Amino acid sequence: MRLFSPSSSSPKPHFPLFSPSQNPKKPSFKSLPPFKTRLFLSLPTCSATNSPSVPVLDQETDQPDKDTFKKVLVVRRPVMDVSGEEEEDGQEEDDRNDGVPKPSGIDAGLEKFAKKMPIFEPERGDFSGGAQEKPLAVNLDLALYKARVLARKFRYDEAENILKKCIYYWPEDGRSYVALGKILSKQSKKAEARAVYERGSQATQGENPYIWQCWAVLENKMGNIRRARELFDAATVADKRHIAAWHGWAVLELKQGNVKKARYLLAKGLKFCGGNEYVYQTLALLEAKANRYEQARYLFRQATKCNPKSCASWLAWAQLEVQQENNCAARLLFEKAVQASPKNRFAWHVWGVFEANIGNVDVGRKLLKIGHALNPRDPVLLQSLALLEYKHSTANLARVLFRRASELDPRHQPVWIAWGWMEWKEGNISTARELYQRALSIDSTTESAARCLQAWGVLEQRAGNLSAARRLFRSSLNINSQSYVTWMTWAALEEDQGNSVRAEEIRDLYFQQRTEVVDDASWVMGFLDVIDPALDSIKRLLNLDQDPSNKAKEPLKDAEANENGDDIGNGSGFNLDAFIKDALSLDPSKLDVLMENSGNLSPKRVKSPRMWKSQGKTTMTLPRLSI
Repeated sequence: MRLFSPSSSSPKPHFPLFSPSQNPKKPSFKSLPPFKTRLFLSLPTCSATNSPSVPVLDQETDQPDKDTFKKVLVVRRPVMDVSGEEEEDGQEEDDRNDGVPKPSGIDAGLEKFAKKMPIFEPERGDFSGGAQEKPLAVNLDLALYKARVLARKFRYDEAENILKKCIYYWPEDGRSYVALGKILSKQSKKAEARAVYERGSQATQGENPYIWQCWAVLENKMGNIRRARELFDAATVADKRHIAAWHGWAVLELKQGNVKKARYLLAKGLKFCGGNEYVYQTLALLEAKANRYEQARYLFRQATKCNPKSCASWLAWAQLEVQQENNCAARLLFEKAVQASPKNRFAWHVWGVFEANIGNVDVGRKLLKIGHALNPRDPVLLQSLALLEYKHSTANLARVLFRRASELDPRHQPVWIAWGWMEWKEGNISTARELYQRALSIDSTTESAARCLQAWGVLEQRAGNLSAARRLFRSSLNINSQSYVTWMTWAALEEDQGNSVRAEEIRDLYFQQRTEVVDDASWVMGFLDVIDPALDSIKRLLNLDQDPSNKAKEPLKDAEANENGDDIGNGSGFNLDAFIKDALSLDPSKLDVLMENSGNLSPKRVKSPRMWKSQGKTTMTLPRLSI
């Protein structure tokens, strides 16, 4: 087939009308089909109100009458009608050839097939009104931004509709698939998110590393470690300079205890991508795990040089100094963190818990209130503030804060666990059981669930339900076999019952399984506590520290000399009140008023389980797992 351009007097070959999947012979232009079987582009009517915005092709001056064309072929873009007439009688066509040789049987068959098949893909929508253009690229950027804003407001359905339209009009752009997959993952629609990533990888021909990397993270969360490794590998093949893939793969290997493999992957990331804050940060945590603290500090310094505004790097470095009991240096690093990201809820939360733990209760309370004023919908800050108030104020005030936190996010397990612990300490055993059961009903496979089972086991042990306590300890260790506290608590229970042989067996099991893990990565991944610091704050405030042998005991002398428990700005010149007033427009004297007003926010409610309506005796539902 030949298409003719109005700007040229001689015909120019355009493209053959056949399906690529048929693999036909290369078409020959020496033998042309009869004149009446040639295809012409039919033009939409042009007027002042309806004129195509894209250039179209004119017809030949000697084109036949429109009534002779009955078949229509839809072209992708620009959309125009291609008309032609099927041959009805081979002999008649020979008479009309005017000396042109008859095409071969193969060419004629291809020509008929091409008339009936759409080019590239089926027609989209109703094009009866004329040619439809592809929207401008700027519309994609605006739509992606709007979908991101809607997702932040939890308006997921509207965001999904926008992203599906983006995929429809721009199927080759990977950003739409990534955004849609993340929204589906947040709603726990794992299978649908996986399908979106798979479709995106096919549409982009496997050349988009972001889709591979997000898909790998999803598979990792679902527990498909082998599949996640394959997808991370695919991401690095698609783009070896994609640092998120190298780092995400290294984190996966750290969780699996493969420290050497993780170091190798991080080194690859630095080689291909240059200095990166997250790679330096993870390497620093590895060095700290190996008790090489100077090397760790050097790597943290490199991370903050790569990005001085990286709040996460400052916080991770500060946590290292906290574990080293270098409180003065830690305080300076916390100040750097809030200056780098003044509204970061993690920075205010971890700093506030730190100050409360070293005895600066008023300062810690103030920092948590500042964080809550900046992030009124964050349950973690309210949870830590409730624990602080329970320890230094009243249980009733703590209950108010716990209830408000649980209403903000009913699926946040640490809130229910901390609330249950407080009720147990207050002697409300049945209420504590209900709260622990509420936490486990959210998800019984997480680290939080393991902590909940351990705390519930202690409750049953103190209540004299020893068989229930043993079952709870076993269930907790099935989730997290590395918990020093759970192993030793179970061993102490057997020791108290006179089962010294069984207690020794439990201790031996702990040390045996600890040695099976190569360079245990639990401390290395301590930075994840910054991502969800509620776990770390509960552990500290409830004195549920892990193996004490893992804690470093080498505080710096200069830090010890400068620590006197005075104002947080001591020695640094940092004025907290002036900072929040200038940078955040917060009045330090009105933090309590802001706390009261935040209670009027409309919470995100979910249907409460029936156990809250139960009266009298509470039925315990205990796991039946075993080690």
